[in-house]
Amino acid sequence: MPRELIIISCTECKRKNYTSTRNKKKQTKRLEIRKFCKFCRKRTAHKEDK
Repeated sequence: MPRELIIISCTECKRKNYTSTRNKKKQTKRLEIRKFCKFCRKRTAHKEDK
């Protein structure tokens, strides 16, 4: 299957907040999304973890 499960973590507090899936054949770069971090209590950039 081309879709894989990824973990998305906050760039400010480095906590792992979200999980998502991505198509690794179409998206070769790491995913970066602005999402709400419940630990920072604000909207921050979240990057894909290894």
